[in-house]
Amino acid sequence: MCDINGCGSQKSNKPLPKVTALDRRQFSLGLASLPLATVLAYPDLAKAASHMMADFSLPTANGHTVTGSLAKPKGGTGPAVLLIHEWWGLNDQIRAVAHELSEMGYLALAIDLYDGQYGATRDEAMSLMKGMDEAAATEKLVTAVNWLRANGSGKVATMGWCFGGGWSLNTSLATPVDATVIYYGRVNKSAADLQSLSSPVLGHFGTLDKSINKDMVNGFEAALKEAGKTDYTNYWYEADHAFANPTGSRYDEKDAALAWTRTTSFLKEHLG
Repeated sequence: MCDINGCGSQKSNKPLPKVTALDRRQFSLGLASLPLATVLAYPDLAKAASHMMADFSLPTANGHTVTGSLAKPKGGTGPAVLLIHEWWGLNDQIRAVAHELSEMGYLALAIDLYDGQYGATRDEAMSLMKGMDEAAATEKLVTAVNWLRANGSGKVATMGWCFGGGWSLNTSLATPVDATVIYYGRVNKSAADLQSLSSPVLGHFGTLDKSINKDMVNGFEAALKEAGKTDYTNYWYEADHAFANPTGSRYDEKDAALAWTRTTSFLKEHLG
């Protein structure tokens, strides 16, 4: 769930950089050479990255369907990352992160828990989030993890932002994974809730966040210790909620870049 002010407001589009004058092949090569923050900061670049991905659809055992966008590494397979969107829904920003991970050698699936719907306003996003069937969402996420494990190297990480950060943790509680990344997600869990956790955890949180705050994260750390889970690292940034979202009003470029460096190091350590 997002904070009391939502997941940050969305900005208007920025002007397109000169890189769009390149032809498609050169443009693809140019994207690969650009820092992720640059791609994410320009909606047209993020859209271009998202268009390099494949639509994904997979039935679950109970009649639901996992949908999303899949990015494969150049080798076709590798360790896998399941990306979970903010409360808005799956958008080009999250797809662009998946594309970046594929450039780094990961099999990356950006899941769509809203089945193609998207919240263009905060009210729409809130409605989608509250209307989601949590049991169905859990089944979709577990099905996605199982598919990624079977079609990748065998190792899988979950990663999510805000609403998706909480669901990154929920997924790791529902099925074994190899690494869990949480960007300012709701982590109000008890020691009993955390007994099934088997992965190392990396958390990114903002000191100015009024909802996903010190009290919640301190309680999370205490519950982890009580549950005997010691493989976790939580980082704090002098930033607000949604500080890693370049399309939002609370974006903090420096802290977002630092968090991304820590995230990619964490993935490399635990996925190989």
